[in-house]
Amino acid sequence: MKMWGGRFESEPSKLLRALNDSFAFDRELFAEDVQGSIAWARAIGECGVLTASEVEAVVKALESVGQAPPPVRTGEGACPTQDDHEDIHSYVEAKLFEKVGPLAGKLHTGRSRNDQVATDLKLWLKKASNEAVAQVAALRATLERKAVAESDTTMPGYTHSKQAEPITFALWCRAYVEMLTRDLSRFHDASARGDECPLGSGALAGTPLPVDREKLAQALGFAQPTRNSLDAVSDRDFAAEYLFAATMTLSHLSHLAEDLIFYTTDEAAYAELPDAMATGSSRMPQKKNPDVLELARGHAGRAIGELTGLLAVLKGLPLAYDKDLQLDKEPLFRIRHVLALVLPAIAELISGLKVDRARMAEAASSDQLVATSYADKLAATGIPFRQAHEIVGNAIRSGTLDELAASLKTK
Repeated sequence: MKMWGGRFESEPSKLLRALNDSFAFDRELFAEDVQGSIAWARAIGECGVLTASEVEAVVKALESVGQAPPPVRTGEGACPTQDDHEDIHSYVEAKLFEKVGPLAGKLHTGRSRNDQVATDLKLWLKKASNEAVAQVAALRATLERKAVAESDTTMPGYTHSKQAEPITFALWCRAYVEMLTRDLSRFHDASARGDECPLGSGALAGTPLPVDREKLAQALGFAQPTRNSLDAVSDRDFAAEYLFAATMTLSHLSHLAEDLIFYTTDEAAYAELPDAMATGSSRMPQKKNPDVLELARGHAGRAIGELTGLLAVLKGLPLAYDKDLQLDKEPLFRIRHVLALVLPAIAELISGLKVDRARMAEAASSDQLVATSYADKLAATGIPFRQAHEIVGNAIRSGTLDELAASLKTK
């Protein structure tokens, strides 16, 4: 079913359809499109566009449509076939037509695909953000449990990839707890700012129907309706903020992965990966590879590309809706899938990580790791810290740090 075309004399070119049609990927918004359509049917029923019996028939039919998501076709060619739908909106309307006939054509009264897709996407983003919050919170809880278990496990702390001062493995775990806490706040903030309903904005200038947009927003679970119709149909801030929050989270996971890749090397040997979260080599029998961690690191790089790509699409668009905005969805769908894989995988890996406490303690026992404390002790005797710093540095260079440490213990 086409939702336009009356002023055209010829059918769209297959090349146009291959470029323009989005059903192959925006079918991801199926549940949200049905949800928004049900709310709109009830709203225009209250305006007198549909009778009470028509509202009941349309809603019942949409609920039935919603029970059968569109199948995912495999082996799709470059050009859609004549039977393919332009997008998820035309698909839902076509399925509704199969159930209620011409009555389906009344549903689009006062509504545009512009405010329809903006609403669908915001509903989807609310769900995606809530899902990410749950996954990030689960990983944070796993790290906190590991911190409690390893509260007395000493290890070398690093700066510039060089051993610096002794810390505990718990301190390392809780550094990432803090990062994930900030990630949670970013998802919450993005959701709060995006909690406005665009439906009723029409194509760009609002709807001619006296729709109660406050009630409509509440029916769809939004805090309030959008205030400006031009902004409402073109706004993709929530999409960009979701991608930023996800990219920041994946960047933190990449940071964590880099640490653990080093900690589990044969040279450091501070920890061992759980068998279930590592892979082997097809050539070298002894290998235990950190593929999960390396993939997390790689996905962080791709997420940065997804974010910058969307921002580049958005940066120069004129008001109000432009077809460029069709390209906002695939990065979002991909990143949600990545988060749903990577976050639980890292949580399982952390949970099963085997920490070699003795090896960590041995590595943290070097006098050089407490060199700063020796400088502090000298400073406590009245020597200026800069001079104390130099004394300790000279002792390290000359190999007399042990003697200096012994002399400080007698003071």
